[in-house]
Amino acid sequence: MEEIHILQLGNENWSNVYTLPEWVHLDYVECFGKEEDVPEEDEGKRPKKPMKPYDMFFFDRTPLEEEIKPLYQAIKAYTLFITKNVEIEGDVAWLCRCKRAQHITSIDIQRFLLEETKYYFPKPYGSKFNMKDIAIAQGFSGKVKWNGNYSVELENDFGEEFRQVAYWRYNTFLSQGQGSDLWLEYSKDSTVSISMEITQFANGSISHVIGQWKFDEEDLQQVIQLESKGTGPVFISISAKGKGKLEIIALHQRKSRGSHGYFLPGGERHVTANGEEAFCYFEPGDLQPPLCVYFSGYKTLQGFEGYYMMKGMGCPYLLIAEPRLEGGAFYMGSEEYEKIYVEMIRKYMKELGFTADQVVLSGLSMGTYGALYYGCDIRPHAIILGKPLASVGDVAANEKYVRPGGFPTSLDVLRFQCGASDEEAIRALNAKFWNKFETTDWGNSKFAISYMMEDDYDANAYQMLISHIQSEGAQVYGKGLHGRHNDNSSGIISWFLNQYGKILAEDFGRRKGKK
Repeated sequence: MEEIHILQLGNENWSNVYTLPEWVHLDYVECFGKEEDVPEEDEGKRPKKPMKPYDMFFFDRTPLEEEIKPLYQAIKAYTLFITKNVEIEGDVAWLCRCKRAQHITSIDIQRFLLEETKYYFPKPYGSKFNMKDIAIAQGFSGKVKWNGNYSVELENDFGEEFRQVAYWRYNTFLSQGQGSDLWLEYSKDSTVSISMEITQFANGSISHVIGQWKFDEEDLQQVIQLESKGTGPVFISISAKGKGKLEIIALHQRKSRGSHGYFLPGGERHVTANGEEAFCYFEPGDLQPPLCVYFSGYKTLQGFEGYYMMKGMGCPYLLIAEPRLEGGAFYMGSEEYEKIYVEMIRKYMKELGFTADQVVLSGLSMGTYGALYYGCDIRPHAIILGKPLASVGDVAANEKYVRPGGFPTSLDVLRFQCGASDEEAIRALNAKFWNKFETTDWGNSKFAISYMMEDDYDANAYQMLISHIQSEGAQVYGKGLHGRHNDNSSGIISWFLNQYGKILAEDFGRRKGKK
């Protein structure tokens, strides 16, 4: 169990009042952020101490005026809890809104410390079981079809009783008390029923079972929150009955935060009727414009990208991520799926009271597609891009001759979005973007784009973006660097951050992350 560091403000040290679990380290302070007194002439010589990182904060008294600024710098959103002894007005009310503070009753403090603090660990983790590690059960006599790295399709008369049809060759591992969120993506005929069985063995043993679980289809409509009964490897398999087709798409595993979010405390999960997920994380910052939206790039490890980068901007920000395919499917999908992204951005625009000209969309590589595609709906003040990808059909086509073996996921994206991988599918996927982009009025938007001159993913993205922006008043400026798509990421990111700083300073009066 990871150690959780808690800071408590109050008139009484909770370590002397409540029983703390072994994983909690609680610091009680009388005045937060207070430094030792030094002579005035030596003030400039005071060494800068790094602020100790805390995972959670509990206020049992009203913070002092001089504590507000250091507390604002130290507290992560969604990790602040306040009791009835805190007067919520003025700067304290502002702090609570900025950090999404939550009330906690005195009767619930002991339970919360013992049962909920474990979900506020500092390092999130999420991954997907490798498709190559799915094994078909011995004795299965039906048809098996592998759809690239997307899914495996089974067709058979599975019988009238549940029997194992597939399993994952390699076990996952859980420690005592560790929680894991499991999400199974699948599709099937209505004539087929499935279940998922999980068995945990004692560490070092192949026969001593310490935990067994079975989940039916009703259970599988929700995220499975698995609480480890000990320390040891976990074996997972799928059983089926009935006659027809079963498609196993993906099994996702994430370090569980219980009811407190996904990946990060406060992280949101959205899911379609077909089981496709989208995630976002909103942090209010200082509540002043702009709202900066960042779309994660291609990630095999699941979670949000750019947390510390965007936090450093100082303004409200929204991180967006998706876990489909191997590391993302470019944020495209059904009408239901794409509506999720538009609504999540507009939801926080409304909460903040911001208009489109107070929004900045951004992304790197795969994330540029999300920023551009949904920029057509939002029409923001600015779109900041690094290594833009727009013609995703061409990205897939380049896998054969230009970039053999460089990004095979692009072929999965093509089949996933268009159901084929021929020339017609390539043109259709390209058109999906350009038909939407070129009919958008970009007259109130500016584009800051850094690109690779010899990009082996989408070589013409920058030139085509310029040629397809027909709106009067739109601004486009860019910087080209020599190399292929992944040859100079540090240079791309450096220019990307400089443009963010420039737009925040010149257009919103911000400097170094401050209003």
